Amino acid sequence: MSTVRVGLRGRRLLDAPLLNKGTAFTEIERRDFDLIGLLPPLVETLEQQTVRAYEAYRRKSDDLERHIYLRALQDTNETLFYKLLLDHAEEMLPIIYTPVVAEACVHFSHIYRRPRGLFVSYPLRDQIGQVLRNRPNPEVDVIVVTDGQRILGIGDQGVGGLGIPIGKLALYALLGGIRPERTLPIIIDAGTNNVERLRDPEYLGWRHERLNGSEYDAFVDRFVAGVRDEMPDALLQWEDFAIAHARPILERYRDTMLTFNDDIQGTAAVALGAVFAAAKVAGRRLRDQTIVILGAGSAGIGVAESLRAAMIEDGIEAADAASRIVVVDKDGLVHDARTDLSAEQRRFAQSASAVAGWPKTANGRCGLEDVVRSVPATVLIGLSTAAGAFTEPIVRAMARATDRPIIFPLSNPTDRAEAVPADLLRWTDGRAIVATGSPFPPVEIGGRRVPIAQCNNVFVFPALGLGVVAAKARRVTDRMLRAAARALADASPAISDPYGSLLPAIRDLRRVAVDVAFAVARQAQDDGVAPACPHDELQARVVASQWTPEYPAFEPIPI
Repeated sequence: MSTVRVGLRGRRLLDAPLLNKGTAFTEIERRDFDLIGLLPPLVETLEQQTVRAYEAYRRKSDDLERHIYLRALQDTNETLFYKLLLDHAEEMLPIIYTPVVAEACVHFSHIYRRPRGLFVSYPLRDQIGQVLRNRPNPEVDVIVVTDGQRILGIGDQGVGGLGIPIGKLALYALLGGIRPERTLPIIIDAGTNNVERLRDPEYLGWRHERLNGSEYDAFVDRFVAGVRDEMPDALLQWEDFAIAHARPILERYRDTMLTFNDDIQGTAAVALGAVFAAAKVAGRRLRDQTIVILGAGSAGIGVAESLRAAMIEDGIEAADAASRIVVVDKDGLVHDARTDLSAEQRRFAQSASAVAGWPKTANGRCGLEDVVRSVPATVLIGLSTAAGAFTEPIVRAMARATDRPIIFPLSNPTDRAEAVPADLLRWTDGRAIVATGSPFPPVEIGGRRVPIAQCNNVFVFPALGLGVVAAKARRVTDRMLRAAARALADASPAISDPYGSLLPAIRDLRRVAVDVAFAVARQAQDDGVAPACPHDELQARVVASQWTPEYPAFEPIPI
């Protein structure tokens, strides 16, 4: 057991969630820290406390109440909070993060209890340095920031979006092992266009329509400048920014600071890892896949870019790789005769002349079903939030063209998924290899119980953070993310069991995170963005960097 020197006494110590042990303070500690009489006489272990906390959790009547309970526990005793999550990870991850965190963001102003993180509000734009200096702990390893404009599948939540960074960083600590006191959630409060929030008398944010254009860009620049001055070595993760801002922000800062966008790069890495694993199960190399992506937003294009780079690394030319990735959006096939495409989307536009003979729907556009029949597709990925878009005719067409169709309806939340796994397996006679963005129960088909992997970013970003911290990386490169995807694929249970889950079980994620983090750290060294050291030393640093929720012994600092 480690020993920590502590200067707080009495109620001040009990009110410090990172130090509070509650009933687990020993009799000697109660004497030394002026706690006698402030606690029940029984001295408990962390394990005993966890049993009581779980009983209280189970008494809550609905998922939002369970979320509120867990957040309150986090604000009271962080070690107990993480121990409880660790013991019940599969049950509680959907409560502390997706999908329940979306509801928590909607109700953020109504369930707000205690301050956590930082509010960088536009009226404070000239005081950003002071705001950042008010952070609870001067030493920060990971920051997660959002502006609340595109929260999961529910849109603009304004300051309520802070629930996302709080939830993400809980997973950094729980699964990656980043020390919780060295994490920092931030909301960039640039207003909101959500009329319901603005009319809510309890709304806690800046009551103003959302900034845009040069005014918004200047505000973000000020924030980034403040982070560079105050926390130059911290990993800065951008989360749930609108399509119009997400990629420009990433491109503006990725080469000058330690940063990445989880919606673009994290989603892409998890999807790539699942595709790597699925291709192994199907017995086909990645470069031989023909991939159709429904959704041309930041996540869809990020997945396309990651897949193209991985195909090139698998031995085909860039042009051939691009031709094997077909993107469809709400206006149909993305092709180079369209005038409504961004520069990023245009990189995946098919030649209009090459697709001129493809069938078209009644409105004259080449839709998803037309594309799937024309290619034909071996992989179908949905990042569109178009519920039910993967219809029975589309899926059956894939199943006729390939023995093991790979189908990933990745949109969140559950009611936005492009298909339900049970339908996908039924329409393909159980042959589909399925992963989803939201949690779904196992499917019983053909006498088998088929687990459904949730292609959640949680499989990558906590491990990425651990690898970056252990390696002391200065940048996040695309190769580091692809290294994470390959390491994740290597941990797939489906490789040894063709009908097993494509991704590891939640209960195994802390162990898998060490392997993924080591792959990330090695790639950081290979890319020249981290100090060189022997691989065995690097691996030891990864293991040593992973924090575990347990109480240290306390030694008083004389007052």
